[in-house]
Amino acid sequence: MVLSQDKISELLKELPSSPGVYIMKDKYQDVIYVGKAISLKNRVRSYFQQTEKKGAKVTALVRNIAYLDYIATDSEVEALILESNLIKKYRPKYNISLKDDKQYPYIRINLKEDFPLLEKVRKMSKDKAKYFGPYPSGTAVNETINAVKKLFPLRTCKGSLANKDRACLNYHIKRCLAPCQGLISREDYHKIIDEVILFLEGKNTQLIKKLETEMHKAAENLDFEAAAKVRDQLQGVKAIAEKQKIIFSDLEDRDILAVATGENLACIQVFSVRGGKLLGSDSFKLENTGGSSESELFHAFITQFYSNAPIIPGEILVPIDIEDSNVLLEFLAKKRNGKVVIRVPQKGDKKALLDMADKNAKLQLETFIQQHEKNKEEAEQGLLDLTKALGLEDLPWRMECFDISNIQGEHTVASMVVFEGGKPARDKYRKFKIRTVEGPNDFASMAEVLTRRLQNFKDGDEKFMPLPHLIIIDGGKGQLSSAREIMEGMGLGDIKTIGLAKREEEVFVPKVSEPIILPRNSKGLYMLQRIRDEAHRFAITFHRNLRNKNTLTSELDNVPGVGPSRKKLLLKTFKSVEEISTKDVGEIAAVPGIPWNVAEQLYKYFRKSK
Repeated sequence: MVLSQDKISELLKELPSSPGVYIMKDKYQDVIYVGKAISLKNRVRSYFQQTEKKGAKVTALVRNIAYLDYIATDSEVEALILESNLIKKYRPKYNISLKDDKQYPYIRINLKEDFPLLEKVRKMSKDKAKYFGPYPSGTAVNETINAVKKLFPLRTCKGSLANKDRACLNYHIKRCLAPCQGLISREDYHKIIDEVILFLEGKNTQLIKKLETEMHKAAENLDFEAAAKVRDQLQGVKAIAEKQKIIFSDLEDRDILAVATGENLACIQVFSVRGGKLLGSDSFKLENTGGSSESELFHAFITQFYSNAPIIPGEILVPIDIEDSNVLLEFLAKKRNGKVVIRVPQKGDKKALLDMADKNAKLQLETFIQQHEKNKEEAEQGLLDLTKALGLEDLPWRMECFDISNIQGEHTVASMVVFEGGKPARDKYRKFKIRTVEGPNDFASMAEVLTRRLQNFKDGDEKFMPLPHLIIIDGGKGQLSSAREIMEGMGLGDIKTIGLAKREEEVFVPKVSEPIILPRNSKGLYMLQRIRDEAHRFAITFHRNLRNKNTLTSELDNVPGVGPSRKKLLLKTFKSVEEISTKDVGEIAAVPGIPWNVAEQLYKYFRKSK
């Protein structure tokens, strides 16, 4: 369905001249584009005027617009923030899309513990522990933790030390001082922790002086073995300090951004400078970039990337001037709660670092393109194989696969996984708790979930639009027949449906007794296996989370002092019975809202129950 000229005219009359966000949808009511505007009326009107001069991307967008919504805002900055949030939510096919699902890691040290260890975590909690980061990647934080392990003899074992009957291998190779065996006092252990904190804070000069003093003191006391240990540690710290030289004397935080562009793909390279030191770099993929200028790419990246970034630096270096930067700077200042500047360096160290980022962006783009082409070819071939093997009239662009998960009929759940264009569309996955079936009955459970999915579509629920071109049932003839009966009874029997049996990877189609056997090297078979395995994984994960939550809740019911609100706090922090049972009193008491006496009760309860 394409909007008629009359309908377009009506819509344009309704639009206000105020700032806001416009949301364009296709005939299936899928969001295909989200944009912001100073004037909604003027911006939206521009799409329908001389579209042939606006390039293939805009022409294709306008051709597919069937519905148009808008949200008015008080300012352009509010529109920018809303636009960013909606793009992340809907991933519209015509928007520049940042492929970044990273949660940046931190190093955590809980100083309340007698013998704390280093932990890699994905978010900071208000638990009064010491956090370092965020690091630009998991690799960067792992390298840092490994360096600490080599330099400082900290424990690495998790959980309580009370039940460890002997020292581990790390003690025998002199990587741990065995606090589990009482071979180091709390006071001496925390002296080591103080040195670790200096190292993680980048105060290497101060740490080196401290270690030199310890080495000379040990030598004066004729404790040459201890002096040798400190000497080796000192050499290690100096070697790492040499790699972490300060490149900017002002010690400011700044990000350096460079871009390399392909046909419909771009790569943004980010160099992260923290405290004057180059902490690391990372590459980000931008998709749906066809026809976009470098200024538009930087604008889209900065908006999406810094919307949820844990740290926004005071300075961002880019190779070109960015259009509409005033709104962008206001947006960044609000997020940072302080001034942010965007600069284009022309010479010096900043320009040299920008040139280096540019080279890295181009190299990484080549890798992205090669992988993208390979994935695209495999997806296209898979869809063609399925079309031919199943005798379909059109490519099954949208496929949905359903799976049931339970253990002896307990907590039965179902998953709905969606592939579009041969690739997972994870934002369109759905999960269901089975309501009407008691006991392990996969046939009845599948009938319920299919009924609910299709009824949601008929009721106009946007989360279940559009209907798929192909439904895949995890099972053989029986499950397929049951599914077809449901679909035909609801007047939706035109949807192509197959059953995929696990044993021999047989494909069953309605009203045909013999299965279709796809060749083992078929890309179509590989695609079916991927979506079936993804549906199984999604269902199992949902079932496991549900089961763990219920198990933890029932365990907590037995602990004095733990009521509904404290259960909620514990459930938010600890994800399973196994995890909470390994924590000591200090770790449990670190959860905001959990008093020390209640933490002791929990600790004692889990020790008794083992």
